[in-house]
Amino acid sequence: MTSWNHTVVTYFQFLPFSSIPEIQGSLFCLVLLMYLSILVGNTLIFVITTVDAALHSSMYFFLKNLSFLEIGYTTTTIPKMLVNFLTRRKGISFLGCATQMYVFSLLGIAECCLLAAMAYDRYEAICHPLHYSTTMSWNTCFLLSAASWLVGVLVALGQTVLIFTLPYCGPNQINPFFCDLLPLLKLACVDTYKNEITTYIIAVLFITVPFLLIVVSYIQILHTIFKMPAAGGKRKTFSTCSSHLAVVLFLFYGSGIVTYLRPKAFYSSSSNKLLSLSYTLMSPMMNPLIYSLRNKEMKQALKRLITRSINM
Repeated sequence: MTSWNHTVVTYFQFLPFSSIPEIQGSLFCLVLLMYLSILVGNTLIFVITTVDAALHSSMYFFLKNLSFLEIGYTTTTIPKMLVNFLTRRKGISFLGCATQMYVFSLLGIAECCLLAAMAYDRYEAICHPLHYSTTMSWNTCFLLSAASWLVGVLVALGQTVLIFTLPYCGPNQINPFFCDLLPLLKLACVDTYKNEITTYIIAVLFITVPFLLIVVSYIQILHTIFKMPAAGGKRKTFSTCSSHLAVVLFLFYGSGIVTYLRPKAFYSSSSNKLLSLSYTLMSPMMNPLIYSLRNKEMKQALKRLITRSINM
């Protein structure tokens, strides 16, 4: 056995996001603007749904949870990415990498489950409006939300332990821009077949299954919408649902499924960067636009908040 095999990795090195040094500054500004818009948009939603009594309903309870998740989800990865744009040594410690992967996995899995719960909430509201208040009681909403967080905590803990108990003896370069499962598995210096199977199983259970539940819920919702007698209400509800579907299913779940479930032979570092940006930046940035600018109640609540702030 060579001495290289005895080397223990104590930190990981992130590869530059682009091989063209001249555009690093432009990329930094673009990512920073996107990150700030995520923070502002989701913080506004969180504050409005907390302080405005008119929005204390199950739908906005889930939306408040989602906004909190989005803030944490992006903050886990993007600030480190921004620092790496400006520094020559784009590294992270072994413990820091484990912490980043755990928090990112926790929030990502919790969000997958929470989005399924939100779709079920909309299904009950639109398809069974007479029983909605009974079915989606505060206890039910709290249990669905708590279950999403608990699943994220436990699954992420198991995944992190499995990944970071593997031996890493070099190389230590991670591509894309944060500590994620598949890039780390590629760096392990032992056979990772069992870990890859575990990753696929978890991806099926906590990405694909919630994705299918959302699809089924929205098929039922759309079926109910098309039976509505009023054309105006039909168009409004369909517009909101279609926008939500486009962001949730294609940007978030679609990119996640392609990332974690595609065959190993089709894995590409360059395409993985774009997919990672889709579910770490694009989806969190679009959600506030859909839930606020296209939502009459949210816009009215924002006006009330601004009015109260001015009058204070």
